[in-house]
Amino acid sequence: MKLFCCREIAFGFFKLAFRDDNQQTVESCCVAAHVLAAENLRFLAQDVVSCVIGRIGPSRSRDLVGFMWGRHCEYESDFSVLDTLLRGFLNAEMGAEALEVLRRMREVGVRPSLSAVAILFRLLIRVGDYGSVWKVFRGMIREGPYPCNYVFSAIILGFCRKGLVRVGESLLQVMWKFQCEPDVFAYNIVIYANCARGQTADALEWVELMIARGCKPSIVTFNTVISALCKEGNVVEARKLFDDVPDMGVYPNTVMYNTMMDGYVKAREIGQANMLFEEMRNKSISPDGITFNILIGGHYKYGSEDDGDRLLRDLSVSGLLPDSSLYDIYVSVLCWADRLDDAMAVLEDMLERGLPLSVVAFNSVIAACSRVGLEEKAYKAFNFMISFGITPSSSTCSSLLMGLSKKGYLQEARELLCKMMEKGFPIRKAAFTVLLDGYFRMGDLDGAQSLWNEMEGRGISPDVVAFSAFINGLSKASLMEEAYDMFQEMSRRGFVPNNFVYNSLIGGFCYCGKLSDALRLEREMRQRGLVPDIFTTNMIIHGFCRQGRMKSAINTFMNMFQTGLTPDIVTYNTLIGGYCKAFDMVRADEFLYKMYASGWEPDITTYNIWMHGFCSSRKINRAVMILDELVLRGVVPDTVTYNTMMNGVCVDILDRAMILTAKLLKLAFLPNVVTANVLLSQFRRQGMPEKALMWGQKLSQFSLCFDEITYKILDRAYHNMQEDPAIPSATPEKSLFLDFLMYITYDYLCKNKPCRDVRQNPLKVIGLSGP
Repeated sequence: MKLFCCREIAFGFFKLAFRDDNQQTVESCCVAAHVLAAENLRFLAQDVVSCVIGRIGPSRSRDLVGFMWGRHCEYESDFSVLDTLLRGFLNAEMGAEALEVLRRMREVGVRPSLSAVAILFRLLIRVGDYGSVWKVFRGMIREGPYPCNYVFSAIILGFCRKGLVRVGESLLQVMWKFQCEPDVFAYNIVIYANCARGQTADALEWVELMIARGCKPSIVTFNTVISALCKEGNVVEARKLFDDVPDMGVYPNTVMYNTMMDGYVKAREIGQANMLFEEMRNKSISPDGITFNILIGGHYKYGSEDDGDRLLRDLSVSGLLPDSSLYDIYVSVLCWADRLDDAMAVLEDMLERGLPLSVVAFNSVIAACSRVGLEEKAYKAFNFMISFGITPSSSTCSSLLMGLSKKGYLQEARELLCKMMEKGFPIRKAAFTVLLDGYFRMGDLDGAQSLWNEMEGRGISPDVVAFSAFINGLSKASLMEEAYDMFQEMSRRGFVPNNFVYNSLIGGFCYCGKLSDALRLEREMRQRGLVPDIFTTNMIIHGFCRQGRMKSAINTFMNMFQTGLTPDIVTYNTLIGGYCKAFDMVRADEFLYKMYASGWEPDITTYNIWMHGFCSSRKINRAVMILDELVLRGVVPDTVTYNTMMNGVCVDILDRAMILTAKLLKLAFLPNVVTANVLLSQFRRQGMPEKALMWGQKLSQFSLCFDEITYKILDRAYHNMQEDPAIPSATPEKSLFLDFLMYITYDYLCKNKPCRDVRQNPLKVIGLSGP
């Protein structure tokens, strides 16, 4: 091993030679470590001991300690052998054994090195052994070595990563008592921790405090806070801080410009992003591939594709970026333009020609394919990536999981997540959040809770995004008590709820009819400095409308103008729907005219609400007129339109009903399970429960996905048959008409019945099924 030119090659040779872990071989390795340490090759000795300890495990490692300690005097000092053993256990993440070595060091009067103690602190905090952390810290104060800035930063970072930000902040505040002045690294740790928890105001207070104490903020300090403000959508405050940075002796770099431009793009202020890019170039700050990805992607998503193409052409002739970055951007552009086949073809062509590509290009293709449900292409791009030696990033893993979750393949997604973690791929909290959201969308609450518990079990502390997803999922499932408990737990852990969290709870309470709780939360939002947005107000109006409290709904609507909010199409649709449910079609018409006057054109939801109101009022002629109007305006009817009119048809005069049916068929009416429910319900209501049961039996023969409403209708039809067999039946003509409508529905559903999915196991497709 001594003959090799570098440590890495020597250690690689040792791992190749160390095949047998019997006692004699282990003792030979210990002697080899002694010899290396004696030859001043301590780092290589530590590598050898770490490898042996990792192989033989904790129980046999105790004998190893005794063997090395018993013979060390022939080769090295007490400090040398104990430091090697301490670092060996730390590298193997054996905290209890490392503490035992530290105890022996204290017994023989040897001081551990500061770097080893810092690593020990990180390990103990990560596994949650806080008692040992404070015991080791007290030992340093009494017996040395005295903690330095590096050790304090390691402890503060460890506690902040575990979510114990207040503990980390308290340690920073007391550093001066131990003759340590907090440096920019310590401040940056607590600033980042506060930003990650949504406590941007607290982070800004720490920036002011560090300046007041004479510690100059770094570029990282400002990048952290500006990024947090942009993620909150507060680009105004972010820009103020961005403009004030030069006054503090720090000058924006490419990363800071990218962060600010990304904030503008996500706020859909493309013009501001372009102006910032021009400012960047005027100041001779070189843009990178991320800069152009942000700008070109922004133009394709929220601006003009022509501007995106122009920027790409200018970039290709400017020489500002290396060819590899240009290729990455070109592939990304094709993905943004939904030209996935072209993107995949370009990717393959570039790989065949040996052109350089980075993880960015592959991530673009994988994310785009996963987003639209083309998971096979996503797997193909992933396999290309691995075969060409490109290491996946956390975004790669999250995109693959998103594709499976969106299709409801949650078991496969869970297996893929576990396998990726086993393979050492970079899995972050975002991957768990993607899967958590998938469980809630599929209504699998047990799966979501199981995943949440697994996160905690793996030592992955949920962040503000994970808490938000969990609260939102529980709220949509109407489990408001559990959602509010999770909200309180989020607050107890020091996370600051944002508008999304409050809106999730307010929407859930409104849906459950608990408007007093919803209004209390809205007041709490304001007290915490959050401004209720259009989504908050629309949900409260919807809650009032559901309870028929139209006066309160109108008062909330009028208050919007006083708070600076502008009603949108959802606001007007909600109020029109509220009046329709109250059978007040006059006021519904009035609000429709107000909507026109405010510059909003009716959308398909408006027309559906309006038609439903007239159908419910048995004013079928008016509903037909609205149907004609929406077709004339070029609005495309959807399944709600057809089913609303179909329900109206069934209770109308037979002659007019047949004419309207012909109109619906001409509009290419496509039935679904709701259509079947409408017709089954009409059979039951019009005295033909036996036909409802007959058609229900026919529909069940080809695995139609009945919903809860279908089963309720069939159950009531069965009870109608049992309770009163002589129910007055509809006329033969009406019975024949309903049979005709049901036959059309049955025939369409039969021809378009879902095929059984014979998808491949994704673990096999992407080569992760092995041990």
